[in-house]
Amino acid sequence: MLAVLCADDRPPLMAAVEAAAEVRYADAAGLPAALRGADCLLVWDFLSRAVEPAFAAADRLGWLHIASTGVDNVLFPAMRQSDVLLTNSSGIFDGAIAEYVLGCVLAFAKDFRTTLTAQREKRWYHRETERIAGRRAVVVGTGPIGRAIARLLAAAGLQVTGVGRTARVADPDFVAVQASSDLHKCLGEADFVVAVAPLTDATAGMFDKAAFGAMKPTARFINVGRGGLVVTDDLVEALQGKVIAGAALDVFEIEPLPVRHPLWSLPNVLISPHMSGDFVGWLPALAELFVDNFGKWQAGMPLRNVVDKQLGYVPAR
Repeated sequence: MLAVLCADDRPPLMAAVEAAAEVRYADAAGLPAALRGADCLLVWDFLSRAVEPAFAAADRLGWLHIASTGVDNVLFPAMRQSDVLLTNSSGIFDGAIAEYVLGCVLAFAKDFRTTLTAQREKRWYHRETERIAGRRAVVVGTGPIGRAIARLLAAAGLQVTGVGRTARVADPDFVAVQASSDLHKCLGEADFVVAVAPLTDATAGMFDKAAFGAMKPTARFINVGRGGLVVTDDLVEALQGKVIAGAALDVFEIEPLPVRHPLWSLPNVLISPHMSGDFVGWLPALAELFVDNFGKWQAGMPLRNVVDKQLGYVPAR
């Protein structure tokens, strides 16, 4: 039996699953009842935190799949300590997020915001803009999304260094990979800093006052990872004080971003509502991955995207 945590928008392409198993669709309030007797749980509403308070009702659960790459909303202590297998949707969003990051780099370098403002004002405003070829980018997070970002930025002419758990000189996607313990040194060399690390105990709040202070005053910060990677008040202070030159933010500690938050009104900030990976067709792609994994689960085959619950992400092969 399968329980599905969703709101009004049920996942598509579930006919094959519904033909093979009993499926209970539930919102947050109904999840405890849906979990009783369930062997599997699909967390389609991946922003929900309803799994933790309902987890005690999971008397038969063997597998949980979440329709996102990040797993921090379902990796609470009881889940981490349990025997429940956890899988995520790694691989779906890599290319789309890489394109979003390249778009942000170009938007900053080519000053599109000023161009659009001048166009609205019907003002002919000639000026010079920046080249991105030869500039340096640091991508913090060397998983599949970070690697897709590195490949696309490198194709556009940037020199891309990665920051991960372990330093490596030879790497197929990065000029080099530096250890996270050397983060601040790496930040000082970057024109663009891209945060795409998973949110774990080790990465929470890693972009704080000290990290922003280590960056160049001309650097731009791009966060497509998790809002919790950033100490938001420190970021606001760094932007207001021109410690860094700008930020493109797709994720936030609190979502939606409150309407009175100072980030909305800062002239050097680009804000998008947690949508960097949401391309046309992303929902069917998420459903297809789950349906494929469900078939493997029924057949007793190894599943795709098994998360190491101690690390908090799918380990590199």
